[in-house]
Amino acid sequence: MIRFENVGMRYGGGPEILRDVSFELEPGSLTFLTGPSGAGKTTLLKLVFLAERPSRGAISMFGKDVAALRRTELPALRRRIGVVFQDFRLLDHLTAYENVALPLRIAGRAEQSYREDVEEILNWVGLGERLHARPATLSGGEKQRIAIARAVVARPPVLVADEPTGSIDPEMGARLMRLFVELNKLGTSVLIATHDRGLVETHGARELRLFAGRINQTGGTRWS
Repeated sequence: MIRFENVGMRYGGGPEILRDVSFELEPGSLTFLTGPSGAGKTTLLKLVFLAERPSRGAISMFGKDVAALRRTELPALRRRIGVVFQDFRLLDHLTAYENVALPLRIAGRAEQSYREDVEEILNWVGLGERLHARPATLSGGEKQRIAIARAVVARPPVLVADEPTGSIDPEMGARLMRLFVELNKLGTSVLIATHDRGLVETHGARELRLFAGRINQTGGTRWS
């Protein structure tokens, strides 16, 4: 589904942030991306959700060579990837409901076809009573839950999450991980960047470990 082959990434004339990164995300896989701060996790995720293009190497997604895609083809491909950002990226002028519904509106669906889906996912993340709240009135943890609901509401084939449990309490973090796991069981490939060793060890999924810009090893042993 997604394949990186000897991918390198640098910004401008600076040093390479990623070096010779190769891996595959298979359909229906659950993968944790780990590594110390500065290892390149966020940069790798940006390549996965097409916010950046690599400096070298090859990336293929859904059977397409990313380098060969025209700019006009990128939006349709991006809509197949749900993204949970560390900084939430909610639209301040929209309510919680409207923020979550945004991917469905962009896809051209009529509101009557998705209203129940949006309300259901907001209830699941514990914000069913805050449908009409705007981001300025929400706590950091509530904003994170809205961002997660928005990323998963359309059940994308790929979900990418950058530290999705970093701003919420452990109980809600466990609840949201159950949501990710359920989506994964339905066929969504899930890639989660995290510093939380407990999260990784609890779920026992595949682990990609970055160190100094390289995929250092996979497996369950600890990094330091």
